[in-house]
Amino acid sequence: MRIAVTGGKGGTGKSTVATSIAFEMAKVHRTLLVDCDVECPDDHLLLSITREKVKDVETFLPSFDQETCQKCGICSQTCRQNAVVFVTGEYPFLIPEQCNGCGACMLACPWGSITEDSQVIGTIYQGHLEVQESLGLEGVTQGLVNNFLLISGEVAVGCEASTLVVNATREYASQLEDDYLFTVIDTAAGTHCDVISALMDTNLVLAVSEPTPLGKHDLELILELLEKMGLDAKIIINRADLGSLDLIKTLADEKGVMITLEIPYKKEILENYSRGVPALEGLVSDLVTDLVEEALQDDLVTVEDEMKEEDP
Repeated sequence: MRIAVTGGKGGTGKSTVATSIAFEMAKVHRTLLVDCDVECPDDHLLLSITREKVKDVETFLPSFDQETCQKCGICSQTCRQNAVVFVTGEYPFLIPEQCNGCGACMLACPWGSITEDSQVIGTIYQGHLEVQESLGLEGVTQGLVNNFLLISGEVAVGCEASTLVVNATREYASQLEDDYLFTVIDTAAGTHCDVISALMDTNLVLAVSEPTPLGKHDLELILELLEKMGLDAKIIINRADLGSLDLIKTLADEKGVMITLEIPYKKEILENYSRGVPALEGLVSDLVTDLVEEALQDDLVTVEDEMKEEDP
């Protein structure tokens, strides 16, 4: 079962929720946490995980042959990303950070002066939980460590093609999913292409918001996106005892979306967050139990799958 954790507004606690849910699930079930917020991945920081590099993410990069180039400028006119710059009478030049690797310039060149090269646009990492009693993680048993794996994508500094890194991160994670019962995907904030790519082919989306006017506004945007994508959604309200809870409840009623969890504003959560331990441990246990039961009822997870975990 794939569960995405998203939120229209940044800073609502999306990564806090995603890491805590994945940690809680891994106490019993093999769980894959995929950090698709590639412009600012932080799940490894929230769980005190040391990431190890798995592979680079590469994409097409045009190479220009000045010997055959006729300085026509068609390549520049074709490039929708404005990555190919052309000045009349001069050879075109490339801004690599702007290039998204679509290859349109190579197809458009009537002289065959553009050939295929490549550039590194990001990196995929992975990491495991560690038993760190000094951080208050006495509950991290070897079984939990074995059940949990973090996959994290990170775009190269200055690169505009972040969606390609999200896609590559999801593709790499999909190759490992057969060994895990649950996949928790942490998306970026907003409703842009990176978020859409991270949300695709998920079974349930948890939309994290806060009871403020801006929180309501951005939650409405993400719920509209999820409706267009045909994805089931539930709402989690963070810092639920601050602001006006009725703002979110009214929107939830209008959209017919269930509020599945209300997280209070507590000093204990802040302390856990700052120490790099699961900030919501204990607060999401009932939610995780419900998610597992729903997965069984909807045949997204079978009893046979659970038995395989117990007797690999």
